[in-house]
Amino acid sequence: MKLAGLLAFALLICSLPLAGQNPPTSATPVEDYSGMYSFLREGEFVQITIEDEGRVTGFVSRYGDSDSDRGAFLDQFFKQGKLDGTKLTFTTDTVHAVWFDFKGTIDRGEGKTLEDEAYYVVQGTLTESHTDANKKVTSKSQEVKFKSFPRDM
Repeated sequence: MKLAGLLAFALLICSLPLAGQNPPTSATPVEDYSGMYSFLREGEFVQITIEDEGRVTGFVSRYGDSDSDRGAFLDQFFKQGKLDGTKLTFTTDTVHAVWFDFKGTIDRGEGKTLEDEAYYVVQGTLTESHTDANKKVTSKSQEVKFKSFPRDM
């Protein structure tokens, strides 16, 4: 028994130099793309939150365009969203017969620090779809570039 205790103590003493070492870190840090980005018009924005396993949540805040909501601020939450590497997709819920689909990328922009506009940029194809009174769907696609808002550190 004394020999086993002595061996355990020796093993403990030998492992002490390793206790202060940090585990190896990955060579490239994972980017946190979560934040607010510009949207189509001045004053509009999209909030993007990157969650575990590439799940994306968020919402679009925009001004209404129809006769019943013109100028009103509307929030359209993401029905689904995904980030795979830098490939970003999301679809919003339908609000007042309008919804958005986005397919593109999210990556570094021209901003130098997180406190700068456009540190990250979302770019790709945004499709805006409308359903009319007769349930007919019309869609319009456009290439977009949304710049991140400065972050408060």
